[in-house]
Amino acid sequence: MTATLKRFNYLSFINSPLHNSTVLSCRRRRRLPPRFFQSNHLFSSQSGSLMEVFKAAFSEGSRASDRIAIKADGKSYSYGQLTSSALTISKLFHNDDTKNDISVLLSTEDHSETMKTIAAKSDARFHLIPPVVNSASETVTRNQFQDDSFEGDGELLVCADDPALIVYTSGTTGKPKGVVHTHKSINSQVRMLTEAWEYTSADHFLHCLPLHHVHGLFNALFAPLYARSSVEFLPKFSVSGIWRRWRESYPLNDEKTDDAITVFTGVPTMYSRLIQGYETMDQETKESSAFAVQKLRLMMSGSSALPRPVMNQWESITGHRLLERYGMTEFVMAISNPLRGARKAGTVGKPLPGVEAKIEQDENDTDGVGEICIKSPSLFKEYWNLPQVTKESFTEDGYFKTGDAGRVDEDGHYVILGRTSADIMKVGGYKLSALEIESTLLEHPTVAECCVLGLPDKDYGEAVTAIIVAECGAKRKREEESKPVLTLEELCGWAKDKLAPYKLPTRLLIWESLPRNAMGKVNKKELKKSLDHHQE
Repeated sequence: MTATLKRFNYLSFINSPLHNSTVLSCRRRRRLPPRFFQSNHLFSSQSGSLMEVFKAAFSEGSRASDRIAIKADGKSYSYGQLTSSALTISKLFHNDDTKNDISVLLSTEDHSETMKTIAAKSDARFHLIPPVVNSASETVTRNQFQDDSFEGDGELLVCADDPALIVYTSGTTGKPKGVVHTHKSINSQVRMLTEAWEYTSADHFLHCLPLHHVHGLFNALFAPLYARSSVEFLPKFSVSGIWRRWRESYPLNDEKTDDAITVFTGVPTMYSRLIQGYETMDQETKESSAFAVQKLRLMMSGSSALPRPVMNQWESITGHRLLERYGMTEFVMAISNPLRGARKAGTVGKPLPGVEAKIEQDENDTDGVGEICIKSPSLFKEYWNLPQVTKESFTEDGYFKTGDAGRVDEDGHYVILGRTSADIMKVGGYKLSALEIESTLLEHPTVAECCVLGLPDKDYGEAVTAIIVAECGAKRKREEESKPVLTLEELCGWAKDKLAPYKLPTRLLIWESLPRNAMGKVNKKELKKSLDHHQE
């Protein structure tokens, strides 16, 4: 049979890019009686189910329905309202006319509706797959499925190892792949994060990350709701909007507001932009901004490497030493600097409780550098419809091969050197980390942004190529003096005492901006192809 579901007016059906859309799917194994739609049946306990992620939050809604769960699009939704909306949507999903798989194309751009729909189907299977319909269509149709028999009364049967969610990789090093997470892996991850970073009902998150990525979905939404925190969405990342919201939370000469922000998590590019915004403020606004942000409980960075200059500058402004951690779509989070205790710059910390990590080295490597491999209860089940790729992604003893190069330092902290396919350069027999060189070059006063690539070189295999975005003030001053913004000789002369000779750039490009995706990452693989083509 073919499962067809008409469009609901509370959902946005759009023809968006692969990683900006969601399709939710459920195969019901038993007929659902009307009493199922009462909250005590919708949120009844099932070990290992994705529903447990939300159970605590929504049971809280029945006892304290006025507690704010989500603020989005100028509206506030209490846990009680979110529960009610989820139940209403659930009834539409589970009407008696629908007796096979349900597929719903859900745009993750609508934050509140995304959460309501996920909550409504929290005992079900979720499939995040590419859009299969354009915005004008009135229905969504999936391939044929075998119709399960519906026998008697009872609740939805969901096993802990059933697929629950498919999240697509960002595609920065290859074609996006659908990563299948189970109810068990999601449940394990959410509990892990809540405990590691001590999320509580007293927390209020400011959220400006995309929901199609695990950073925005797990770290800043699922785990906070599991902890009964409040999550406030900004329509988009806004430097002035974020600073203003922090100042509103903690007025300079007044008590903090009832909805004061306590936790913020972002990507390194966001912190760079926030620093730039801070530097343009007048002195009075700087003082009130720095005062406010110091009051936050926790500030974190992830999704790409945090350059040490950004970490140090942020700490000097705000007093916060950013908590850097390491994760990816396949296992969400696995390694983290501590909530309490010293956070070591240039590292992502140690494995979280329950996580095993190791460095897999080639036989000829003796420098301690190798591929980071992870074994975790939050590890994904498979790549969607890619059985061979799945098999090749695991070691014989069950560790997932991340594709990231790294090492463990003398204190047991993990150091990420970058993607083996994009950030590790082979120059004259040396293996170099582009991330290490980028972090150093970012200390130069003229450099606002930096990307380092290894481009083909007939003598050395690859040439260290630096792409620089200049700091506005420095650029303006050099232009007024009729001088180039920055020369290769000047850059290398400055860096020679900071980098080994073979790590110094041999090519320099000055650009107005770097091409980044929604998570602030530069697609180095595509950029390298483009530059290779222009060199030919």
